[in-house]
Amino acid sequence: MTAAPGRHPDEDLLAPMVAAARAAGAAILEIYRDADHGITRKQDDSPLTRADIAAHHLIRRHLRDGADLPLLSEESRLAPWEERRHWRRYWLVDPLDGTREFIRRNGEFTVNIALVDDGVAVLGVILAPVPGRLYIGQRLGDDPALWWASRQVNGAEPEAIGTRPLVARSAASPFTLVASSRHGGDHSAGLSRRLASAFGPLRRQTLGSSLKMCLIAEGSADLYLRLGPTGEWDTAAAQAIVEAAGGQLCDLEGAPRRYNRRPDAINPAFYAVGDAAADWPGLFAGLRD
Repeated sequence: MTAAPGRHPDEDLLAPMVAAARAAGAAILEIYRDADHGITRKQDDSPLTRADIAAHHLIRRHLRDGADLPLLSEESRLAPWEERRHWRRYWLVDPLDGTREFIRRNGEFTVNIALVDDGVAVLGVILAPVPGRLYIGQRLGDDPALWWASRQVNGAEPEAIGTRPLVARSAASPFTLVASSRHGGDHSAGLSRRLASAFGPLRRQTLGSSLKMCLIAEGSADLYLRLGPTGEWDTAAAQAIVEAAGGQLCDLEGAPRRYNRRPDAINPAFYAVGDAAADWPGLFAGLRD
């Protein structure tokens, strides 16, 4: 495939990614309105619903229309490491990120679809079906001119989004620390004191699924820190969007997160930020001691 001037050939994969997310979102909403979610339990005791499975199959079908690449989904069998370690390009998917939020009917769940190329999440699509928000991030190649991020609300025209810089905060515009509604313990009193000392007034917001990182990408929040384990499918699409919008997703030492580098597909502790200029590793030093 030959790209048009100013375009990258993989841009054409965004259309099937968006179609896959929308088809999965429609199926999820249909089951969401049903009294019976068909809840079962996985081997790790995490919940699984009819919506997770339906979304997985729809996404797989739509992505095959874009490119016949390997697919790693939270709801698929994890391919043996001897096979997977040779994957250069593949789809990385969480068909329903926030299954517990789905069961609780709080609307804080998403569909996450990413294209990973040589360990880097280069395209990301996140759909939040209940509020009708679609986020897209493209960070293809080494030319930042080909990087962009957008948000579309309920079918309106897409709008460009970007992270916000760290400037002097005030009570009217505090530094915003976004936390998981189920893992808020990652944010200790010691961390809060460090952040308040460095950036001024501090606000904490809790939210489910990858919506936390979407807030950073659109400039509504400044930091998401996760010390506990997550799957690679939880972060890849969000990382593409955050980084295309001007932010970073890194491990606690400040190295950008890369995928398919280990057999278990589990993320180490990480942080996502809108502004990479601060000494984030220094701020986080000792948090896990």
